[in-house]
Amino acid sequence: MLKILTVPNPILLQKSRPISAADINSEKIQKLISEMTVTMIKKDGVGLAAPQIGESIRLIIIQHQDGPIAMINPKIIKKSLIKEWGEEGCLSLPDMYGEVKRCKKITVKYINNKGKEKQIIGQGLLARVIQHENDHLDGALFIDKARKVVNIKDL
Repeated sequence: MLKILTVPNPILLQKSRPISAADINSEKIQKLISEMTVTMIKKDGVGLAAPQIGESIRLIIIQHQDGPIAMINPKIIKKSLIKEWGEEGCLSLPDMYGEVKRCKKITVKYINNKGKEKQIIGQGLLARVIQHENDHLDGALFIDKARKVVNIKDL
């Protein structure tokens, strides 16, 4: 299982670089996808971004109803105008929760672990998770956008 970085690690605040087409099928990236998936599941997460494990690259793993999905170089290409508040937490900010306003529905283009370009429409929780993880790739944390941030250790 991979070690998850926590705030204030500076890698969490950096913009990640894209993964080249030549690197997608490399042993390093394929192993990273596998290890990130295992780590996300063992940590009971619904998403994990590469910067959270110390890799400043544009790779996220998302828990989907059909199983985990690796999204390489994800790009949100369409967002609903309707937004909603919802509670979020983060493996890199243990014990912290807050309400974040996110688009209810998004369309994302990405490259899968086999190097194929894909597109997915996310609604509700799936849309929220993708937006949260995509923020990590841009060096943003949920607490940057949250209201009513609570540390459960303070309760």
